[in-house]
Amino acid sequence: MGSGNELTNLEVVKLIISKLGASEDLIEFTEDRVGHDLRYAMNSTKLKNLGWKPEMPFEEGIERTISWYLENKPWWERKISNLQKN
Repeated sequence: MGSGNELTNLEVVKLIISKLGASEDLIEFTEDRVGHDLRYAMNSTKLKNLGWKPEMPFEEGIERTISWYLENKPWWERKISNLQKN
């Protein structure tokens, strides 16, 4: 579902790194692959016309998401461990 925020993947990554107080040196770039999307865009005009709107601004949502992951490390570590076993 679109929110009207137009950010590149790199802008989102830099925002997350900034919120974590980490260095942008952590960013690793990869080569494009066949079929690689150059842009992800979703149009939420129809939903907005029905009265839908985002519950919070993107930056607040990403901050809350980061906080959740930091506070729930055992949950996602267990998920990663299970994926590595398969």
